[in-house]
Amino acid sequence: MRPIQLFITNTRSKRFFSTSKKGASKVALFLQEKISFSHSQLSISIWGVTAVFLTLFLFNTQKTFSQDKKQDSIKRPKIGLVLSGGGAKGFAHIGVLKVLEEAGIKIDYIGGTSMGSVIGGLYASGYNASQIDSIFKKTNFDDLINDYIPRSSKNFYGKKNDELYAIVLPFSNFRVGIPEALSKGMYNYNLLTSLTRNVRHVRDFNKLPTPFLCIGTNIETGEEVLLNKGNLVQAMMASAAFPSLFTPVEIDGNLLVDGGVVNNYPIKEVRNLGADIIIGVDVQDDLMNRKNLKNATRILVQITNLQSIDKMKSKIKDTDIYIKPDIRDYGVISFDKGEEIIRKGEEAAFAVYEKIKSLTNEETFYKKPKLKVSSDTLEIKKINSTKLDNYTREYINGKLRFKPESTITYDDLKTGINNINATQNFSTISYCLEPDGISDDLDLVLKENPTQTFLKLGLHYDGLYKSGILLNLTHKKTFLKNDITSLDIILGDNFRYDLNYYVENGFNISFGFKSRLNQFNRNVTTSISNLTGLNQNVNLINVDFLDLTNQAYFQTIFVQKFLMGGGVEYKYLKINSPTLSNAENIIDKSNYLSVFGYLKFDSFDNKSYPHSGLYFSTDLQTYLASSDYTNKFKPFSIAKAEVAFAKTLFRKATVKIGADAGFNIGSDSVPFFDFILGGYGYNKINNFNYFYGYDFLSIAGNSYIKTDITLDYEIFKKNHVNLSANFANLGDDIFTTVDWVSMPKYSGYAIGYGLETIIGPIEVKQSWSPELSKSFTWFSIGFSF
Repeated sequence: MRPIQLFITNTRSKRFFSTSKKGASKVALFLQEKISFSHSQLSISIWGVTAVFLTLFLFNTQKTFSQDKKQDSIKRPKIGLVLSGGGAKGFAHIGVLKVLEEAGIKIDYIGGTSMGSVIGGLYASGYNASQIDSIFKKTNFDDLINDYIPRSSKNFYGKKNDELYAIVLPFSNFRVGIPEALSKGMYNYNLLTSLTRNVRHVRDFNKLPTPFLCIGTNIETGEEVLLNKGNLVQAMMASAAFPSLFTPVEIDGNLLVDGGVVNNYPIKEVRNLGADIIIGVDVQDDLMNRKNLKNATRILVQITNLQSIDKMKSKIKDTDIYIKPDIRDYGVISFDKGEEIIRKGEEAAFAVYEKIKSLTNEETFYKKPKLKVSSDTLEIKKINSTKLDNYTREYINGKLRFKPESTITYDDLKTGINNINATQNFSTISYCLEPDGISDDLDLVLKENPTQTFLKLGLHYDGLYKSGILLNLTHKKTFLKNDITSLDIILGDNFRYDLNYYVENGFNISFGFKSRLNQFNRNVTTSISNLTGLNQNVNLINVDFLDLTNQAYFQTIFVQKFLMGGGVEYKYLKINSPTLSNAENIIDKSNYLSVFGYLKFDSFDNKSYPHSGLYFSTDLQTYLASSDYTNKFKPFSIAKAEVAFAKTLFRKATVKIGADAGFNIGSDSVPFFDFILGGYGYNKINNFNYFYGYDFLSIAGNSYIKTDITLDYEIFKKNHVNLSANFANLGDDIFTTVDWVSMPKYSGYAIGYGLETIIGPIEVKQSWSPELSKSFTWFSIGFSF
């Protein structure tokens, strides 16, 4: 018996797919198999037949398993996808991915630059096209570009500062600088970290569900840097760090910016991964003429494209299926046109659908499954951070709001990083999660901001303090670690200043000092005068009001949400009226010493036009002693509380409801600290408060209760119309009886228009009250200070 011989010849073309100059295409023969059974004679006994059948059975069984195992590699070419950069134009990549999935194409390798690296990195981490589409539709790109920091991430000191200044500039050696970039990109970093949680421990991008690489540019040498290892999020961020828009990203000692500067279409790198067929999507701009070079962004893009467009000519020839969406009418920041750009990507892919479809058949058709995103919960075992010169570990942990051995969510992590970012104390913030058993270690890389002095500017006008220009000088690390010194000088109709020194110690007790001078001239309620013999028909009296307040205080975070503190206060109060007949025209000229305590909570997403959140504040102040100019001082206390919440009703309609109350403990006290209501738009000090329908500071009493409601509708972006109403009972000792729960004695209404601007809200309100015969128009510009 001669043995059965098996001959297998496997030939494979070097290129599976080629495109002729005329655009005709062909798919090479993937595999040729020749199985030749040669025999000249079979002389078989019964045992020989048995042996032959046994051999054939074993051979066929082995062949079946071998074919199942190698089906993908034998019958299908390896396909690489190259995604270029182009900012918002990169949305077209999503449309192309949708069509590729519809055709049943499995992507084996992905390479991208800039926006191509972001979309490619998400696809490589396991998401399918429809999931990426949903992610990008839900992303607020205005917040991404502006590196939006939620107001809730800022401490009370930071909230106050951010609601005062229109312009913040670095200031060093008596020279004003400009920021390094518009954004540090932390919004994007946090978002991508949460999205790539399934592969957070992968440090070799070849081990991702789909092998991946992206390109960065070394800004110091101009060299191309291949990013295929390390922290996936950091690599995507570096590749997409468009100069002047996002700060450079440091990786392995290299300072990297947008990879599109040197290689916006990494076809060679993807082919080196092992790709046989290259599908390339080109969304970069062609060169524009001078008519279209109308802004800095377009000029920067043009500079970036000068070299890449020339290089693209040879790269296009080396691309097996080249897809060029028609997105000439869109720019790199046309994020609001995302859905249109996605459709353009689909259209461009369908234009070459036959070529795409020829890469697969029924046996190799691939449907990418929907990624099942892993748990949102993290067990943080350790928190490792770089050694800092000016800030303590307690300061960092206090900002994170969680400690080692904590169970947190990705939202908690994002909040903590936002808290650190909100301090503006760090020019670079990056982090990654390293496996530590069943837990994770949080590795923080923080680079301290080399600029420690800032010049800040603001502008404001209201009917009480009149016009004011705010000049601020802020310096960090004046005396101690974690400290900040800030001086406001307000020039205008009424000179004022506000000096703050604050040392923040995280979960430990923080402390500070502040000094403030306020003054104005205005007709106010006569009840502030404490004088007898005035004409009873006169309700208002013109006064020059001056308040100088100095406080030393401590505060700490209570149950990680509330701010709790207390301190001692020295106040100098001078009130005089040129309309009085006495020799000095002085109503009060006294020094006051008091102690105080407070508890606050503030989760409003916006101070002026909140869409959601809760505000709560309560404080107690006891006046212990006075120089007693009026000879009527007795120790007394003032207690007050305020609560408000905001909620979005539908789309851009919001309701805000609030209530506040206060009372005086010690009814024989001087009236200069009574609750004085009326007007709108000014900086509230002491016990002054707004009240629609009444003029500035026109009604007063030593106790009050007030409610208010505002309905606001954003008619179009940053333009608001609102309707407000407020009601109050106010007088002397109103809480000694139950009359305070009766029908309100005072009421008022207002209709207004507001515009959000860089200097703060610009508002006009028309207010009226059924108790008065006249109405009032209030106009204010900018943040109140």
